[in-house]
Amino acid sequence: MERAHLSDHFTFKKILLMTISPILMMVFTSLYSIVDGIFVSNFAGNDAFAGVNLIFPIIMIVGGIGFMFGTGGSALVSKLLGEKKNEEASRTFSLIVYANFVLGLIISIGLFFSIEPISRAMGSITEGTSEEMVQQAIIYGKILILGQSIFMLQNVFQSFLVVAERQNLGFIFTLAAGITNMALDALFIGVFHWGVIGAAFATILGYLVGGVGPLIYFIVKKDGLIHLTRCKFVLRPLLQSSSNGFSEFLSNISASIVSIVYNIQLLKYYGVNGVSAYGIIMYVSFIFVAIFIGYSIGMAPIVGFNYGAKNKKELQNVFAKSMIIIGITGIVMFVLSFASANLFSRIFARGNDELIELSTLAMRVFSISFLVNGFSIYISSFFTALNNGLISAITSLVRTLVCEIVFVLIMPLWFGGEGIWWSIIVAEVVSVILAFVFLFAYKNRYGYFKSKKQSDMIQSTNDETIQ
Repeated sequence: MERAHLSDHFTFKKILLMTISPILMMVFTSLYSIVDGIFVSNFAGNDAFAGVNLIFPIIMIVGGIGFMFGTGGSALVSKLLGEKKNEEASRTFSLIVYANFVLGLIISIGLFFSIEPISRAMGSITEGTSEEMVQQAIIYGKILILGQSIFMLQNVFQSFLVVAERQNLGFIFTLAAGITNMALDALFIGVFHWGVIGAAFATILGYLVGGVGPLIYFIVKKDGLIHLTRCKFVLRPLLQSSSNGFSEFLSNISASIVSIVYNIQLLKYYGVNGVSAYGIIMYVSFIFVAIFIGYSIGMAPIVGFNYGAKNKKELQNVFAKSMIIIGITGIVMFVLSFASANLFSRIFARGNDELIELSTLAMRVFSISFLVNGFSIYISSFFTALNNGLISAITSLVRTLVCEIVFVLIMPLWFGGEGIWWSIIVAEVVSVILAFVFLFAYKNRYGYFKSKKQSDMIQSTNDETIQ
């Protein structure tokens, strides 16, 4: 089977070879989270489903630490590989993995005892929260937090398997984790009727497959581009990785904070059905947004490698092709999401006509965001791959926190409950404008745009070829 290497010249075909597995990894990761939601909503009831959505943002903040080290660390390690410092790349990779696991254990232990007060604090913000909903959130959160160190490892390895040019293996591990989770959801929730307890344990066992499998691979495989080895504790690479990948962590934190604010607003305007409708949108959007995130993960090592090798021509090539791919993908995703809104709503909200109607409307509005948010996601990741964590963080912060919170608080005052759904679109448009402003501001520093002189030379060569 043909494989793509970081040092290749990338055609559309080779880009597909490099990114298809990370895309499928992210889609399947999203898919088995969705299956949790489907089983909980259909077998455990609306309060359980709303409770899961109430606490889930807190869980994702912790998992985001792994994503931060994965994206930021993979950019650093790819740059080292581009500079032909292979041994240093493996030591840096090993340090990131070990530190991530230890940090995950410390955070998980601390957060286990904080889940109940956090859930009750979130539930006390509005009168629309029931005690049963809060109890379900506490149970789900306390169990799921126990597996977060493994989940963080899984997120780290998703990026580094691409760096190791074993993205297909990454997909296999993710697929196995997803099948494990979905099969156990059916058993624990559908057959044993364990509700959110079953959903949490099924998810943790899925984490074990997705996190431990790559760990064993990197221990055993010593002749790859990177492998796990002994290393000294050095703070600088960890700080570089975390600062470089901070935008991705910021995205997770921001998305979680935004989810909390949305839930507050939705409880105010729509009650529990509003939270459930938002949960449906988030579950479904995970699949679509996962395509953009997976593509960005797949392309980041290529960008980092060519940046380290000072190959501006290839940097220009992959950037231009990426803009075309993201634009076309966004249009296709908008059409699919808009057309399937009612179908997805019925899958999650079977028998609840009011919830089906509300979530269908909300999802059709939300689908418009897919026309633009892929550009914001990719540009933020692009700057991370260029080891410019600051610009990446600003782009993510504006997109996932500032704009969304401002507009979700303001627009309902003008347009009522429906303004909550439209606030997402306005926020995405504002953030993509800012992302392109940064692109043009830094074009000379990194050279990812073809200059007019280069374009004229290419056109001249093409004319001579035609003649």
